[in-house]
Amino acid sequence: MTTQAVVANDFLGQRRIALVGVSRDARDLSRSLFRELRSRGYDVVPVHPLLDSVDGVPCARRLQDVRPPVGGALLMTPPAATDKIVRDCSEAGISRVWMHRGTGHGAVSVTAVAYCRDHGIAVVEGACPFMFLPEAGFVHRTHGFFARLFGRHPAQHAA
Repeated sequence: MTTQAVVANDFLGQRRIALVGVSRDARDLSRSLFRELRSRGYDVVPVHPLLDSVDGVPCARRLQDVRPPVGGALLMTPPAATDKIVRDCSEAGISRVWMHRGTGHGAVSVTAVAYCRDHGIAVVEGACPFMFLPEAGFVHRTHGFFARLFGRHPAQHAA
């Protein structure tokens, strides 16, 4: 049985990923994650239907427009949008999806998770990539610590 940690580490092993739902607000967590991944050498393609660029990086309107293709899509979208985005992932040939969740529902949608599994898309459902990045900041390490303490860390669950 594969754990969520294995799926998450495989996702992070992809050096070219799309970040879907990146915010217009430069102070938003999605922008922090975008910058952090880029600083670690990831080729991150921002995807947002209304933005031309994010921090000087050209923004794709939808996943099907990303060229060359990406190894995975990190979704920071409301659950209702996630249902459509996973279908876009399938159409674009993306075989890895990460549905971000820091608190609350995040991007996780039960129907989107089921769609991924039914269509052979590896899915991380409900975790923050910061929890898996080495030497993440204090807040993120603390979040990971408490998630482990209370049995909610993705590394503790089967995919």
